[in-house]
Amino acid sequence: MTREAAAVSVYNESKQTLLATRVVVANTGLSRLIGLLGKRSLQANTGIWIIPANAVHTFGMLFRFDLVLIDRTHKVVGLRERIAPFLMTWPNFRARSVLELPAHTISNSRTAVGDQLRLDSI
Repeated sequence: MTREAAAVSVYNESKQTLLATRVVVANTGLSRLIGLLGKRSLQANTGIWIIPANAVHTFGMLFRFDLVLIDRTHKVVGLRERIAPFLMTWPNFRARSVLELPAHTISNSRTAVGDQLRLDSI
């Protein structure tokens, strides 16, 4: 029997906008290693929260996505929009984790550096 991964919803309290309703938590070595590899896209309102992380690579990815870098209090400390496959982001040493979300999530939710996010278990 397999255990379903923990998931959270992500709400931008500063802008009062929803980023995603089902973000899978990747907080083990294996889940962080796998991440989005093998997926062809991210469905709307989904994503992955990688803990700990302050940068990502997109080697082997098949699609673009948005990246939100957050600190230990869930404040946004960095943003990368529509990251292309086969790249590596520079580390953001203020970040403690990253949210990988569908492309255009950042612009659609008006998320900006300094915004406070709320992550609720679902």
